[in-house]
Amino acid sequence: MWQKKTHIHSSLEKKEKQYDLFIGRFQPLHFGHQQMFQQVLDKGGNVCIAIRDSEVNEKNPFTTTQVYANISDHYKDLIEEGRVKVIKIPDICSVSFGRGVGYDIVEYMPPTEIAEISATKIREQMKLNNNEKDSQDTV
Repeated sequence: MWQKKTHIHSSLEKKEKQYDLFIGRFQPLHFGHQQMFQQVLDKGGNVCIAIRDSEVNEKNPFTTTQVYANISDHYKDLIEEGRVKVIKIPDICSVSFGRGVGYDIVEYMPPTEIAEISATKIREQMKLNNNEKDSQDTV
């Protein structure tokens, strides 16, 4: 069971066409991310997935364009319905806000089996799979 902790409560009423914003690298999009978004979608809310425009490196093996395409493909139907939006944002170092921001600041805490999902481990497995494929291709 996911726990939800609201750190800041909005002074404004939530409107039907507003979105819950999730910022991340999504390198790659995995089941834990999907389940986090699903917490909002299951309650009839909308999700905006903001992809940080990070440089490609060991921790970010995919370009922002590749991540955008992957997420957009996965959520194609919900994007068409207007329930999910996918955007690119600059590579940020903090999320800052002023008082009376007009939106909630919420933390979703996953159950243990979801919290243990690691994008780092997924990337390592993908790298192993590619190395195995490359060695099979040369035989």
